[in-house]
Amino acid sequence: MRTGILASVVAVMTALTACASAQLKLGDERSDAYLPLLEGKRVALLSNHTGIVGNKEGGQHILDALLEQKVNVTAIFSPEHGFRGTADAGEHVSSSVDEATGVPILSLYSPGSYRPSAESMDKFDVLIVDIQDVGTRFYTYYITMKRLMEACADAGKGVVVLDRPNPNGFFVDGPVLDMSLKSGVGAIPVPVAHGMTMGELALMMNGEHWLQDGLVCKLDVVSCEGYTHSMKTGILVAPSPNLKDLQAIYAYPSTCYFEGTIVSLGRGTDVPFKVYGHPDMQDCEYLFTPRSISGAKNPPCLDQECKGVDLTGTDAYVGKVDFTYVIDAYKKLGCREDFFLRNGFFDLLTGQRSIKETIIAEASSCSAEELAAKLAASWKADVEAFKELRKPYLLYPEN
Repeated sequence: MRTGILASVVAVMTALTACASAQLKLGDERSDAYLPLLEGKRVALLSNHTGIVGNKEGGQHILDALLEQKVNVTAIFSPEHGFRGTADAGEHVSSSVDEATGVPILSLYSPGSYRPSAESMDKFDVLIVDIQDVGTRFYTYYITMKRLMEACADAGKGVVVLDRPNPNGFFVDGPVLDMSLKSGVGAIPVPVAHGMTMGELALMMNGEHWLQDGLVCKLDVVSCEGYTHSMKTGILVAPSPNLKDLQAIYAYPSTCYFEGTIVSLGRGTDVPFKVYGHPDMQDCEYLFTPRSISGAKNPPCLDQECKGVDLTGTDAYVGKVDFTYVIDAYKKLGCREDFFLRNGFFDLLTGQRSIKETIIAEASSCSAEELAAKLAASWKADVEAFKELRKPYLLYPEN
């Protein structure tokens, strides 16, 4: 019965998503708005495999569309996972050339090249951004955009963001980043789920002087038409190798924290971010074994049978940041001392040291659901303050 109900809910959501998507016009479809900004300019492109015009089946990649419209594209910048989106999380991606067009690809995820060189900056006059984000503070595409905005501000180059919907844009939740924990998985003081598009984030980073040294870059955002923040929008292609579908994207704000623990979240399986487990977890019937596969070459618990929990049969995590799953795994592993990795990555992902401290101190004395609710209450005021702060930068209605 539960599976049948879930299937009906998913079918309804899919139909609503398709209807909403039919009314949308993405920034990259509005060539009348952005082509005048590129006339006579050498153009660099920040994009990857998600840059399909209109996010529609059969749509052109933005690179091909720009070239077809006689735009002088002289360079491509690729974010984490590379231009074709096949590299592992955090894997270093070398510079290369796009074989189909011959345009140089200048990777920003190589050692020492988080900011482009002066030579790279000399290759263009204006940067186009067209990439599908998933709306969480620890998803790194906006950080790549931020670094390029800083470089463009330094060099006097313009930035044009061709905006796209945020698939998690219908809610705002989670702890706000303590900037003493600023890192490659958290660069600005926003909640885990900020509910903003890339264009809105760019405007806010400029307006709040969140770019390095308070820089402000010349920025144009080509907004979507027909989009509101209450809409649930779909995805055409997986934005990265382990966010394979919309269900994983919805679970991501609540399950990514396992990356900072000894627990597997399903990398090396067909359902990453939708399951969690460990060989030593107790009271679990669900079993899975992570393998070395494309996009997850060396996943946690490699080739070990994990006992765990399957979230594919629920949508309880949709529209919120929920630490129930992390706390549940912590309790089922006996609150062991090595649960949280010593490298501090869990704190970087949560953006607050108090989350881990509270779990360690209180998990043994209450249920996972009770403690998760207490954590959610702890960041409520910060989320409300952020929602007020972001209002001047919103391009789309909230309802």
